[in-house]
Amino acid sequence: MRTRVKICGITREQDAEAAVENGVDAIGFVFYEPSPRHITVGRAAAIARLLPPFVTTVALFVNADEVTIASVVDQVGVDLLQFHGQECADYCAGHRRPWIRAVRVKPETDLLAVQSEFAAARGLLLDAYRPGVPGGTGEIFDWDRIPAELAPRIVLAGGLSPENVGDAVRRVKPYAVDVSGGVEAAKGIKDRQKIKAFIEEVRSAEQLHSPA
Repeated sequence: MRTRVKICGITREQDAEAAVENGVDAIGFVFYEPSPRHITVGRAAAIARLLPPFVTTVALFVNADEVTIASVVDQVGVDLLQFHGQECADYCAGHRRPWIRAVRVKPETDLLAVQSEFAAARGLLLDAYRPGVPGGTGEIFDWDRIPAELAPRIVLAGGLSPENVGDAVRRVKPYAVDVSGGVEAAKGIKDRQKIKAFIEEVRSAEQLHSPA
């Protein structure tokens, strides 16, 4: 199966263009002001207008209110919502868009139970846990804790880079991988060559575990 690639934390037109040129499937906009990758609604809308068809736009929120989410949905026209805070399933489902739920994986996290709780989500995005940090830690977690039966619904995140994403794809076989800091020159500024290398590593890993 082809592994989808999402590049999150896009803040500049040229970074979105580099992602598209290298075959990205989705780009993510961060609507969380404490993040160094935060983007305004206006900037996100301008970038989204430049994208070709079939590139999914994703809006990341952390405990955002309904007005904020509605503004993003209406003005940016994003395709998918991604929730990183304490939002319950009913809240996630109430915004006129399909959604995915981010899970910061602790040693005691029961991913099958989380999947049951958020069964209406299009998928689970798995990230490393760090106290007080809702995402973008740049750290990996123990991939062996992911039940094999969940892999087709998993968006794997957390510390991915061109150096380790091939191993992640081969071991986990996730539906998608999500990267931000691993393809940056500085926080919020993507590196064109790292984007290219990241996606090439994903495609190479797919070929190695695809059936003959």
